[in-house]
Amino acid sequence: MVGNYILSFIGFLPADDPQVVVYVAINNPKRVVQYGGVVSAPVAKSILTDAIDALGIERRKNTSEKKYNWDDKKFYTVEDVVGKTPKEAAKILTKYNLEYSGSGNIIISQSPEAGTRLEEQSTIRLMLGN
Repeated sequence: MVGNYILSFIGFLPADDPQVVVYVAINNPKRVVQYGGVVSAPVAKSILTDAIDALGIERRKNTSEKKYNWDDKKFYTVEDVVGKTPKEAAKILTKYNLEYSGSGNIIISQSPEAGTRLEEQSTIRLMLGN
């Protein structure tokens, strides 16, 4: 049937020595965004959090936690591509949309400038010259 979805999420812990695996599937949820990360993941998180306490799993030292959620905006520092060819710049600036203007085969300026923090998929304008 059209519009009927099963939203699911699977998780495990601890990452370096799995002791618990949780699979949550919600059949045909109504009036919600149709993403497992929005609907099923919070249920799995609650179960996994309880499992940490129940099993006495301790926080690992020298590890880092992922700070992003599925809908978080990601920012990166723009690298310098002045003096490079458009092909070289495209390999370096893969997280952005590129717009070229001018003529020539060398990038003579970029906007925003190198070192700027910019949201992923933002546009960088590259001026071409010789």
